[in-house]
Amino acid sequence: MITGLGHVAFRITDLEKALDFYCNKLGFREAFRLEREGEPSPWIVYIQVAPNQFIELFPGAQGENPAGGDKVGYNHFCLVVDDLSATLEALEKRGLTISGGPQQGLDHNWQYWLNDPDGNAIELMQIVAESPHAAAEASWVSPAKQ
Repeated sequence: MITGLGHVAFRITDLEKALDFYCNKLGFREAFRLEREGEPSPWIVYIQVAPNQFIELFPGAQGENPAGGDKVGYNHFCLVVDDLSATLEALEKRGLTISGGPQQGLDHNWQYWLNDPDGNAIELMQIVAESPHAAAEASWVSPAKQ
């Protein structure tokens, strides 16, 4: 049975910039690295977000990440926060540039958007009680638990 999302993976251009962003700015930790024969070293760097939740960084990418648009493929990933204003304040103290403030989305949740050093879009979201996300969470019943 599927129990959750294990990781998202990105090809990145600069490992040091990515580690600074994900570890020093966002506050995650480097969990481990994997090596693979015939691949640049390290092959993958795992950043731990929460128990059993990781971001995989594949160093050595080239080119640029096309911003936005309506092309098929990756759009963004979302990190859930408990207090968006306090989170933004903490991120700014860690050296991340914060411009503007949280906005309330059509789903009623509070959100703020930022990008990693390679332009990958990240949404920070504070879920509110009147959102469809909260309603879905409240009604979640696993078939195995019925």
